[in-house]
Amino acid sequence: VGEPAAAELGRSAGITRSAAAVRIALTRVGPGAVWVVGCAPTALVELLTVDAAPALVVGLPVGFVGAADSKAALRASGLPAVSNVGEKGGSAVAAAALNALLYVEEKS
Repeated sequence: VGEPAAAELGRSAGITRSAAAVRIALTRVGPGAVWVVGCAPTALVELLTVDAAPALVVGLPVGFVGAADSKAALRASGLPAVSNVGEKGGSAVAAAALNALLYVEEKS
C-alpha cells in the first residue's frame, strides 16, 4: 500500500490503494499463494475479483464499511478460507489466525 506504484495504479484505475496493492502483489506471487487480509475490505474484494487461485485466504478485515460483506463474499466464493462473521477483525487478528494455522501444521 505504501509503494508509489499502488497510489499511481489506484488513481489511474479508480480503485483504492489497497485494491491496487493486491493487483501488484499478484504479479509478484502468482497463483498458489497464501493471502492474508486484515485491514482493508477493498483488498479482500479485489482478491476475489482477480484470478489469484490462492492456496488459502485468511480474510479478516475490520470495520463498519464493507468488512462483513467482504468476508461473506469470501465464504461464498468457494476458495479455501478462514474468516469470521461481522465487522470485527484486523491485522493482528489475521496474523494470529495465520500463526495458529502454522502452529497446528507444525504439530501435525
